[in-house]
Amino acid sequence: MSSEEEIRRLIVELRILEGTAEALQSRMNLVDAMFAELNLAKKTLEGMGKEKPEAPVFVPIGGGSYIKAKITDVDKVVYGVGAGVSIEKSLEEAKQGVDERISELERTKRSLEQQFSQVIRRIQENRERLQELTAEQRREERA
Repeated sequence: MSSEEEIRRLIVELRILEGTAEALQSRMNLVDAMFAELNLAKKTLEGMGKEKPEAPVFVPIGGGSYIKAKITDVDKVVYGVGAGVSIEKSLEEAKQGVDERISELERTKRSLEQQFSQVIRRIQENRERLQELTAEQRREERA
């Protein structure tokens, strides 16, 4: 393969790798947001277990606004299981489900971070090779 062909191939591959790195970064950001949300749910469930029925609470309604409400049942939770589906579970089952989802997200994040590292390493290798080839091509043009 000529150096010109290799340069073209490296440029195309770099564009693909950079797109892949951006996609992986977006997925990691999404996982981080989901992780933060699940940690908040976990803390809330842990706090609910310490409350008694009729305890006053503030319920977030969005935009930093809350309404005052009372807890009627601390033993049951409507728990989201995914795809917009929610089911009623005991407080302990909901805590366990949240913990399992947090563990799954941690595994997903580690996998994404490994993939991201590999892509970044490949980008750096390709950039170095591209610099070598362009410097070599310039030397040949001057000669």
